[in-house]
Amino acid sequence: MLPADVQIISVDDHVIEHPNVWTDRLPARYKEIGPRIVRQPDGNDAWVYDGEVAGNFALNAVAGKDPKDYGLDPRRYDDMLPGCHSIHDRVKDMDLEGVWAQLCFPNMGGFAGSTFAKRSKDWELARLCIQAYNDFILDEWCAAYPGRQIPLMMVPYWNVEQSVAEIERTAAKGAKSITFPELPDRIGLPSWHTDHWDPVLAAAAAHDLPISLHFGSGGLPQASPEANSTNITVGISLYGLNSMSATAELLLSPVFHKHPNLKVALSEGGIGWLPYMLERIDYVWERHRWYNDVNKDVRPSELFKDHIYGCFISDNAGVFARHLIGVENIMFESDYPHSDSQWPHTRKVLEEVVADVPDHEVRLMVEDNARRLYNFPRSA
Repeated sequence: MLPADVQIISVDDHVIEHPNVWTDRLPARYKEIGPRIVRQPDGNDAWVYDGEVAGNFALNAVAGKDPKDYGLDPRRYDDMLPGCHSIHDRVKDMDLEGVWAQLCFPNMGGFAGSTFAKRSKDWELARLCIQAYNDFILDEWCAAYPGRQIPLMMVPYWNVEQSVAEIERTAAKGAKSITFPELPDRIGLPSWHTDHWDPVLAAAAAHDLPISLHFGSGGLPQASPEANSTNITVGISLYGLNSMSATAELLLSPVFHKHPNLKVALSEGGIGWLPYMLERIDYVWERHRWYNDVNKDVRPSELFKDHIYGCFISDNAGVFARHLIGVENIMFESDYPHSDSQWPHTRKVLEEVVADVPDHEVRLMVEDNARRLYNFPRSA
């Protein structure tokens, strides 16, 4: 069961950036073309970047609404909870649902910075936008309530050298993790099997910054044309496939062999599939390693124990099979303010999910593992 003194840590939530995140931080020459909120002719709000509507105003920020009123996108700030974009109201919402600390992914920039990667014409502007967002997270969002927010950074992943520099800069300011595309080859970049990312991975490992891979950051799962256009429940149901693919790619690549201190969290991918995937990957490795370019000495499931963490919201199958995964490789997430969130009943629903789990195992999964991975100790 869930002990009363456990401080629940959610390792996957989302911040809806307030209108001044970039206008307050970009150099004067970029203020007019950097991200800013522009009221549209239909009366709705929209992020405009370099003269074009960016498209992602507040993706699925529907916490507090009846599921019958859910949609992909609130269109105005006054159509969402203030806690989506105000840190003061966010902490009140966290207290209401019983969550002590959060790690928040970006919104306007995409889960890992894809908005800037896809839409930028001026790459210096794109780099400065990443830097401005990170300063907002470090100096405003997380600094307001020490111990309640875990600083997650973006990097300009289209440029390895600049990514390393941003890791160095933000690590010195207190960064705790970086977000990155889960399957870079799916978005036209080199895969985990190349040496392209080695400087980025080495920098992250050197500063003990785990990489948080949010599902969907490496492209969308395959679904029928009709499902993509009129019935996106298929795509939403399949998002865990991206995390499955990332697990196989990483465990059968050189990444963890070259970077033995690197840690990875699979955000919002669930955990119920992990026992089968680990069994299957081991089985394939045993039979096919001898004629393939893969490490022949370390079993993939052993690599998993040392390097990868799965994350769950409400995953009865995964919690039931937790010993096949490894209790020390599981973390909790609430997904505030998106539609998977249980807000404001997060603690209540979690209590039901772990009702038959021993207290010490619950404590690991919903608090201690996250504190250890993200170097985020309890406040005195």
